[in-house]
Amino acid sequence: MTAPIIRTLPELRKLTAPWQRAGARIGVVPTMGALHDGHLSLVQAAKEHCDHVIVTIFVNPKQFNNPDDLKNYPRTEEADARKLARFGVDALWVPDGAQMYPEHFATNISVQGLTDVMEGAERPGHFDGVATVVTKLFTQTQATDAFFGEKDYQQFLVVRRMAADLDLPITVHPCPTIRDIDGLALSSRNLLLSDRARTTAPRLIEEMEALSQGVANGESFATLRDAAEKRLLAAGFTDVEYLSIHAQDDLSSLQAPTRPARLFAAAWLAGVRLIDNIAI
Repeated sequence: MTAPIIRTLPELRKLTAPWQRAGARIGVVPTMGALHDGHLSLVQAAKEHCDHVIVTIFVNPKQFNNPDDLKNYPRTEEADARKLARFGVDALWVPDGAQMYPEHFATNISVQGLTDVMEGAERPGHFDGVATVVTKLFTQTQATDAFFGEKDYQQFLVVRRMAADLDLPITVHPCPTIRDIDGLALSSRNLLLSDRARTTAPRLIEEMEALSQGVANGESFATLRDAAEKRLLAAGFTDVEYLSIHAQDDLSSLQAPTRPARLFAAAWLAGVRLIDNIAI
């Protein structure tokens, strides 16, 4: 049985009010739809931790820098609802743009520091859009727990920082990246890859793993990075935006993993932007 699809805030508040009165744990899984097994792993984690679970689907225009990227983003609401049926979630919160950003909407939430590198540097304003919409989703659902994938690790840190800074009564849980059998991190954007590009895409994680091993063996990160970028371009990638090591807690740039760190990457393949990260 599919969960009810709720499209207005009064409907949502009517649903969650008795849960709140009962002191229930309410889990929220924020998504932009086009659900895959990575999203579903978040739903499973939410079901295990919480009494009630709400999955949100909203393609947030405020976090897109490129109008074409927003236009082309996959929208598969009916298929998403079918995929969620076996989990027994309590509701799908699917607001439209007017519901989320009504006329005269004028508030923007910005998180400093964590947004200065990688996605924040390459996509100005992106994390303002993320922080603003996630704050609204947290307050709309009145969730006590939220679940985010580590594939978007920088996003997870930004959301956790925002929730802490604003004293929101919610715990933000990180969940492991889910990968296809060939290692490619699952992403809604993978649907946009041609068959040929999909065959090439796992080269990104292969180069990241090789770079990680080289660093572990004491080789120069800069030398390894330059060689990895050249191989990716030779394989068919059109641009490597970044391939960098950052501290796991505050995303400080590092040349070697002198403290707990992650290797982050963003690269373009056949018009599709792929991102990934691994512990290093």
